[in-house]
Order: sequence, then structure tokens, then C-alpha cells
Amino acid sequence: MSRLIRNAVSMLLVMTVITGIAYPLVATGVAQVLFPHQANGSLIEQNGKPIGSELIGQSFDDPKYFWGRPSATAPQPYNGTASNGSNLGPSNTALRDAVQQRIDALRKADPGNTAPVPADLVTASGSGLDPDISPAGAQYQVARVARVRHLDTAQVQGLVAKYTQGRQLGLLGEPRVNVLQLNLALDGLQNK
Repeated sequence: MSRLIRNAVSMLLVMTVITGIAYPLVATGVAQVLFPHQANGSLIEQNGKPIGSELIGQSFDDPKYFWGRPSATAPQPYNGTASNGSNLGPSNTALRDAVQQRIDALRKADPGNTAPVPADLVTASGSGLDPDISPAGAQYQVARVARVRHLDTAQVQGLVAKYTQGRQLGLLGEPRVNVLQLNLALDGLQNK
């Protein structure tokens, strides 16, 4: 019996070293060598200071900025520790009311815009943290952003085109625009 316990404890120690120490160190080392930007959180820096991540949305509500997808995390939007979907179905009145409020806010911010509101501007993603919007969601906001910033609409559309990313590997996902990167480019444009 003592031999059996000694073997079990030895195996526990060996597996703890392999899976709890060696594997994480190797995986972290490989990630740091091959994918350092992604392994360190895909951080976006400005003046040497991190201001956000390419992977987690940020709250923008000033009309001079492009607005991202609504966040499903509460009470703080885009809170990575509270990542989840709303779990509200299309027949749920709370979801319908929230979507209508978001549509009303978009219409109020840009009363002259009569285009249909893209769904991604009024519904949260599955994680509630999505940093991207669809190209249609960005195009919907171009006129407002250009007007508020006193920029030419074509100039703002050019930035949207520049920051539109295609499908991954040409077939995965949908085209998307990273809201934080686009807004930083807008700020950079006006600082020149």
C-alpha cells in the first residue's frame, strides 16, 4: 500500500511540474518569440503608454468619434471581467426596448441620417466586448463624424476604408473596422 501511495504522489509531482510549470513556460516562451504583440494583449500605445487593446472595445459617446457596438457588461461597459452576452432573445421586450433606445440615440446624434441603422450598432456581441464594427456600421457614422470634426466626408471615408480589415485568411469572419484604431487615426488627422 505504501508503494502505491508513493507512486501516486510521485506521479502527482511529475505531472504538476510538467503541466503546471514546464508547459506554461514553454508556451509563454514560444508565444513571446513568435507572436509578441498578441501574447502581450495586442495593446495599442500612444506616446509610449497603453491606451487600449485591439481585442477589447472601449466606450465612445462623443459625436466626434465613431461609436462601437453596445457592451453587454454592466455596470461598466467593456469590462473584461464581466464578459457575457445579454442572453435576451428577439421576442424579449427588454431587448426590443434597448435596441429602440439605441436607434433613437443614433438618430438624435445625426438627425439628417435616414439610412437604416446597421444591426451591429444597436446589438451587443456574444462577449459584450467586441472592439469592431461592420464597414456598414462605420459608413453609417461617417457623415456625423465628418460634420462634427469639420472634415471632408471623403477624407473620413478614406480612413474607414484604410482601417477596414478583410476576412481572416480570406474566408474566416466578416470584414470589420477596429473602432479604437479608427478614432485614434481621426485624432491624429486633426492634430496634424
